[in-house]
Amino acid sequence: MKNKILLLSLCCLSLASVKAQVILDHAASKNSFSIVSPSAKVVVCFDGKDETVVRKSVSLFVEDVHRVTGQVLRTEENNLGNSPERYAIIVGTIGQSSWIKTLAARNKIDTTAIAGGWERYQIEVVNNPVPGIKKAIVVAGSDRRGAAYGLLSISKAIGVSPWYWWADAPIKQQKRLDVKVNKFVSKEPSVKFRGIFINDEDWGLYQWSKRNFEKERGNFGPRTYAKVCELLLRLQANYLCPAMHDASMAFHRIPENRLVADSFAIAMGSSHCEPLLFNTASEWKRDQMGEWDYINNKEGVNKILNSRVKECAPFENVYTLALRGLHDRAMNASNDMSDRKQMLQEALMAQRQMLIDATGKQGKDIPQAFTPYKEVLDVYDEGLDLPDDVTIIWPDDNYGYMKRLSSPKEQKRSGRSGVYYHASYLGKPHDHLWMNTTSPTLMYEELRKAYDMTADRIWLLNAGDIKGCEFAVDFFLTMAQDIDSFNFERAANYRTEWMCGMLGDQYRSEFQDVTNAFYKLSFARRPEFMGWGYQWATDKHGKERNTDTDFSFANYREADTRLDEYRRIGDIVEKILHALPEENQKACFYQSLYYPVKGSELLNRMILYGQKNRWYATQQRAATGQLEKMTKACYDSLQVITKGYNELLGGKWNHMMTMKQGFAASYFDLPALRKATLAPTASLGILAEGEDVLKGLKSYHSLPSFNTYLRQSYFVDVFNKGTTPLKWEASVTDNWILVSKKAGETTTEERIEVSIDWNKVPTGEKVFGVLDIASAGGEKERVYISVFNPTSPSLAEMDTLFVEHNGYVSIDAANFHRKVENTAIKIIEIPNLGVENTAIQLGDPVAAPQRTAGRSTPRVEYDFYTFEQGSVDVYTYVLPTFVLSRDRGYAGHEATNVETKYGVCIDEGPVMNPSTSSFEYAQIWYESVLKNCRINKTTLHIDKPGKHTVKVICGDAGTVLQKIVLDFGGMQRSYLGPQPTRNKPHSASNK
Repeated sequence: MKNKILLLSLCCLSLASVKAQVILDHAASKNSFSIVSPSAKVVVCFDGKDETVVRKSVSLFVEDVHRVTGQVLRTEENNLGNSPERYAIIVGTIGQSSWIKTLAARNKIDTTAIAGGWERYQIEVVNNPVPGIKKAIVVAGSDRRGAAYGLLSISKAIGVSPWYWWADAPIKQQKRLDVKVNKFVSKEPSVKFRGIFINDEDWGLYQWSKRNFEKERGNFGPRTYAKVCELLLRLQANYLCPAMHDASMAFHRIPENRLVADSFAIAMGSSHCEPLLFNTASEWKRDQMGEWDYINNKEGVNKILNSRVKECAPFENVYTLALRGLHDRAMNASNDMSDRKQMLQEALMAQRQMLIDATGKQGKDIPQAFTPYKEVLDVYDEGLDLPDDVTIIWPDDNYGYMKRLSSPKEQKRSGRSGVYYHASYLGKPHDHLWMNTTSPTLMYEELRKAYDMTADRIWLLNAGDIKGCEFAVDFFLTMAQDIDSFNFERAANYRTEWMCGMLGDQYRSEFQDVTNAFYKLSFARRPEFMGWGYQWATDKHGKERNTDTDFSFANYREADTRLDEYRRIGDIVEKILHALPEENQKACFYQSLYYPVKGSELLNRMILYGQKNRWYATQQRAATGQLEKMTKACYDSLQVITKGYNELLGGKWNHMMTMKQGFAASYFDLPALRKATLAPTASLGILAEGEDVLKGLKSYHSLPSFNTYLRQSYFVDVFNKGTTPLKWEASVTDNWILVSKKAGETTTEERIEVSIDWNKVPTGEKVFGVLDIASAGGEKERVYISVFNPTSPSLAEMDTLFVEHNGYVSIDAANFHRKVENTAIKIIEIPNLGVENTAIQLGDPVAAPQRTAGRSTPRVEYDFYTFEQGSVDVYTYVLPTFVLSRDRGYAGHEATNVETKYGVCIDEGPVMNPSTSSFEYAQIWYESVLKNCRINKTTLHIDKPGKHTVKVICGDAGTVLQKIVLDFGGMQRSYLGPQPTRNKPHSASNK
């Protein structure tokens, strides 16, 4: 970013097909348009009788120019041609603005391309637009939001990020502002209504509003909603469902809130459980209104809803048709599904008639939404007769996976469909409220799929407190604005794009490195899930009870690798934070990347150090106490950085950020810690890699077998079980056994890396050696070493094959040897997704299902070599995606539409058909969404040792494969499974 900064319009980004409409020109070249120069500044012209949001956007733009230059632009409402300034910015709405009407009449502009469009605008430079003005930037909007979007796009171009307030994105000061303008005509947004739902706000936004931003009101109010609506307008969004918990002040209890939203041209809606903009959680008063019970108090319910519709009818709204119980629960009713359907049918039709009566419009002209969320989906499936023009909003499963999308029949509905997607959630099996870590590539995969199946009418993001979900909000709304500007690559890189848009390009490579690792780590396990407990699992004890994680310290270096990677990216963001020169840069970086990364790092270290402390205590290690201190230090540091967040910029965000969110979560608690009973003097202890079971399995130490085709090293921990320093020495029986240390002295522990000199080791399938470790006190321990170094096959013969190692073969999905495709199904790589960080999608999800038993069905194939024969358990790691629709047409002979399926086979053997889907709230679903992975075991057969091929075959298009593990009996317990065992060419080096 040197001479020119391209900041406006997605069209100027990676998938752009047209030039940016506005470019900030630092060179002030001949063709520049000066907004502010040493000698002059523009006047901003608009019609005072135009829509209110046009006036609002002019005011915001003038403030933006002042933020950049310190100069205040003059505005002109009505005096066409009488302005003393020779340069102007003219903005207006077609059919509302006299300025735009005059320019069109004089043939200075042609607005036919956007006239009658939805939220479209055009920007161009016009010479001599009206007498007295030499040159003007003209922004014409097809409607009120189109005009506002167009003008505020110039704000973004001059360096005012939509996140200047909510994320404190710094604004670079400049003495003059010069821009180049390419004539630009915007497209209609991909999605008609695009917005957010503020939810589970009790612990963040509510506390901040109550105790900081709106202390005079002591709750949510117009000041808070003005900031929310401004953000949405700047992000070219248009839809807001306000906070609805009973702690918050209901939006419509303060009439001024409606005026605020309308001034920003934001259409108001309500969540899936709030019928006709009525907040049942806090506005229904049982003592005055009776029970919220449609069977026994139908008249009372309808009366209140009708009153709400009448008072809101003058404003732009998207009306939710709904009937759920209070506090987002099921409505009390008969257990007979037919009775429930009849009750809901009657309620929805009554609500629809209220809308028609209050607005005076036909039903088809009133934006209406129905969300079949949780139990409502079952009622809908019973055969609910929903008016064709009502938009069905399909929800995800609260963890990012779309539960249902429109069937072929539903895709023909005039109301089409939409999505309700969670960046934040409170509920079973576990909340994720602290910070958003949902993979951007997963979001794109699921939302693109939904869009392609007619979900283009309404997109609503559950954005929690907004804070903590800033990136998800931006990403979601940017996709909703122009989804065709995205592909998987841009989705994977978008957080870097977003960060650089706020902070510049200086740390682009670091941002990309950190975010790539951040999403890989959190995809495997969100920070909120690290306590490993379930919430509300029993009525007796609903609070999460933290346990050890499934990450292993003994097998595959799994926990250590996770800790190392978190420490690495934590160090990077720490260095950047200290290197940033200005307070506002630090504040923006702290919120947008430092706190999410550092917070996740510290939480993972706290949890895993605590687990390691308890594990060490059972081994009586002297290092147990050290781990106790490290765990407590991480806990204290989490409090420090959270306090630091709230103290940014003089306490602007005080009371906003907390880890302790939700009613039943405990992941943030200090882990249970134990102490070891130590010997009075030094005492030798040994643990060899792979020794997960400490007692009762074997009475000797041995390392996993060394394999010539992989040539790895293993560790042996030498640890002290006493209170005085331990002196030790190591010796080996053979010179081909290499050790990183041969002697040492420690008060706690030391790690020896053991490897093989492959130039010296004998050939054979059962090469054996011993590592002896002795203490100065005379204690001795032996570690047995096995080497697998057969004469055949050769390294060259095994080149690039996945090879059996210690009784298993591990395969990362992206490293297939072959792929078979057809015209409908292509094999797609998805970056920054999955346990190995690149996943494989078997075709576009909207394509027709394939027959897995077919000879030429699309598939990916992986060649491997095994020294075994007989049964093998094949574990396939897939995304836990759902069946796209209930009615997919005839499933076919001996087939089903109830579950998804894909094929797994070895060589030309039988094809088995595991599934990616599960019933929501089933145990397999619980486990799958918490790890973002469904792991299916398929038992197959291998006829003889040697080279074979495992195939994963497309059944339901869109299946996403992460990893494959073939277990011949040697796979050890872990969370992610063993690392890939692909053979690679080896040099003459012995390491």
